[in-house]
Amino acid sequence: MNLTFGQKFYIHCIKRPIGFWGALVALILLSPIFICMMVLLHFANKGAGVFFSQDRPGKNEKIFKALKFKTMTDERDADGKLLPDADRLTPIGKFVRSTSIDELPQLINILKGDMAFIGPRPLLVKYLPLYSAEQHRRHDVTPGMSGWAQVNGRNNISWTKKFEYDVYYVDHIGPKMDGKVFFTTIKKVLGRADINQTGGSSATMEPFNGEN
Repeated sequence: MNLTFGQKFYIHCIKRPIGFWGALVALILLSPIFICMMVLLHFANKGAGVFFSQDRPGKNEKIFKALKFKTMTDERDADGKLLPDADRLTPIGKFVRSTSIDELPQLINILKGDMAFIGPRPLLVKYLPLYSAEQHRRHDVTPGMSGWAQVNGRNNISWTKKFEYDVYYVDHIGPKMDGKVFFTTIKKVLGRADINQTGGSSATMEPFNGEN
């Protein structure tokens, strides 16, 4: 990716410091919510744990451990297979997702530099071989807790459109773009918008299977 001098300056001298100190302050201020969620999820998840950690590709497709609050149990059927997501998602888990509280542990990822507040969402590692050359460009910048695709439909847009938004963000990264995403994210979170995929059978976004 060919970044302008202004974009490079913004990313390294403004965005990263703001992200680090913002995440640190947020973790301190939100520590009561963290503790409360840990207690509630400990019981709601029926011993399945409080945190969910999963490998995700970051900038330049470097793999890191993305953190979330765990919103599902590990309940299985008679054959030992995990029940469908919708059956394992607890009432508390639904609330945590609808308010985006499940994303809060990613503040730790921001402190470490694996993520930023704003950027393309880090998706599953197994999707990497399925991307087109253009879609791979979403990994030219650090992934974020929220991004241009999230404020333009999140789980209610197609994968193709989501990746178009991600690449658009990469091409237009800067303070104006990040500010627009940040304030729109707050509006979306307060309105609990686009959490589940419209018309989908899953409690989460349908898997990406590549394109013909």
